[in-house]
Amino acid sequence: MAVDSILSSPLGPPACEKDAKKLQYIEEMTRNADAVQENVLAEILSRNSHTEYLKTFNLGGATDRETFKSKIPIVTYEDLQPLIQRIANGDRSPILSAHPVTEFLTSSGTSAGERKLMPTIKEELDRRQLLYSLLMPVMNLYVKGLNKGKGLYFLFVKSETKTPGGLLARPVLTSYYKSDHFKTRPYDPYNVYTSPNEAILCADSFQSMYTQMLCGLYEREQVLRVGAVFASGLIRAIRFLQLNWPQLTQDIQTGSLNLKVTDPAIRECMTRYLRPDPELAESIAKECAKENWEGIITRIWPNTKYLDVIVTGAMAQYIPTLDYYSGGLPLACTMYASSECYFGLNLNPMCKPSAVSYTIMPNMAYFEFLPHEPNLVGVTSPPKLVDLVDVEIGKEYELVITTYAGLYRYRVGDILRVTGFHNSAPQFHFVRRKNVLLSIDSDKTDEAELQTAVENASLLLREFNTSVVEYTSYADTKTIPGHYVIYWELLIKDLSNSPSNEVLNQCCLAMEESLNSVYRQGRVADNSIGPLEIRVVKNGTFEELMDYAISRGASINQYKVPRCVSFTPIMELLDSRVISTHFSPSAPRWNLQRRR
Repeated sequence: MAVDSILSSPLGPPACEKDAKKLQYIEEMTRNADAVQENVLAEILSRNSHTEYLKTFNLGGATDRETFKSKIPIVTYEDLQPLIQRIANGDRSPILSAHPVTEFLTSSGTSAGERKLMPTIKEELDRRQLLYSLLMPVMNLYVKGLNKGKGLYFLFVKSETKTPGGLLARPVLTSYYKSDHFKTRPYDPYNVYTSPNEAILCADSFQSMYTQMLCGLYEREQVLRVGAVFASGLIRAIRFLQLNWPQLTQDIQTGSLNLKVTDPAIRECMTRYLRPDPELAESIAKECAKENWEGIITRIWPNTKYLDVIVTGAMAQYIPTLDYYSGGLPLACTMYASSECYFGLNLNPMCKPSAVSYTIMPNMAYFEFLPHEPNLVGVTSPPKLVDLVDVEIGKEYELVITTYAGLYRYRVGDILRVTGFHNSAPQFHFVRRKNVLLSIDSDKTDEAELQTAVENASLLLREFNTSVVEYTSYADTKTIPGHYVIYWELLIKDLSNSPSNEVLNQCCLAMEESLNSVYRQGRVADNSIGPLEIRVVKNGTFEELMDYAISRGASINQYKVPRCVSFTPIMELLDSRVISTHFSPSAPRWNLQRRR
């Protein structure tokens, strides 16, 4: 096969010989997905056959799929927690993995409500690095000339903790950034960052952000792409610039560094960057001083070709805000990963966010898929899991993984929809986390449904040039009957034309019209649910919420705004910032024929 026909692309051949090899590797893995999967499972079962966990199920040395599926149960984190806790407490026997557990990777702390400890082994870093190494060769097919400039990426570490047994526990990205894979990465002209390692590795989020922003401003003309892990992280960076541009431009004008930045490693490395540049400082200050920040990213970094951020799942609600700040730059979602495992990549990274699909790389783990059919009632037989190559286009599945690090048939909790195949490897659209956010009575509202309701209601705000930049919710059961409360932070671009109370009341009704029939039945027929309430909070409230979460140990990289809150201090913070409250003026539509 000719190199330039490896992946379909409007831009032609790979950027360089190294890219060609990486693209060829993607082809080989995806062409032989089933055989790769079979080998991955055999290798995992063979090397871990003497672990305490696998010996429990009497595999007898078997490494084939049939025996594995007939004897090994499907599990959740709660099933494994006692074993994981033993490892955390210092038990070094081969409990889950024959290879020593080197550290624990912590979940974001905002998924499913609690921080989970995921055991990992040394070689998993190699596997993650392999997936990272595939991203730019794919991107180079779609965007030319990325070797002519740099990427401004806002990347952060979280200070790690130790388990009682002495193992590190930290977010997966902190583990990666602190590894030699990242710190001593070889020079790649297609993947140069403006941020020095010293700034990325500083655990103080203000000092880290300040330094990364300052370096990005110094090299504004060289920046070709701007990014963060999640869309929310990039918006946080823009807000940081909004608050701190006077001091940042002062530093550029004088060639000095803000005295609030005290980290010795940062101060030493910044001697290579700092230089007095009054002209640069003046041009940045001129843009930042304007009241209108629409298009600020391209005004400050005029050569930016795209934003590299995750905007799938719950992050999709940030798209209008990113479009506002960037002037509509393309949004690239490049990879799909979690603390448990890195899964795959987007082979068409410049597609629209709504069209993002991730191709699962079959060498990363052994993948199975649990058909997700929430509308099936009364089915008691256990569902049959489907292998990677046997999923069906258009159907939704819950992801189940078996990893080299010792997770066996583990339910990740992600719901994915099959959109197609690249060779024999399926491509998935991330739908949502499998969890119920809100429930008052028999109603059950999940994250995707809530987001759709917010999006539909926010359409009423368009004529007022206003958008919802952030939201969360809770089920208020103190009222009789209970009702949904939605907190909104709004971006009002024209204060002289802001939405009226009546419009915001109608937004409440629009949300209710978007919710499921069980909810609407509770509102209309059963009177078991009260009118939905929207509480508008001051600008910056959700940034305060993030600061609070980080102060309690959340990772700045992995932080996601919780779409439902119940923790009293968070509720008190939100309620103390409310500037107006609004309720549905009438009941939503519902009729008996729509009951199921």
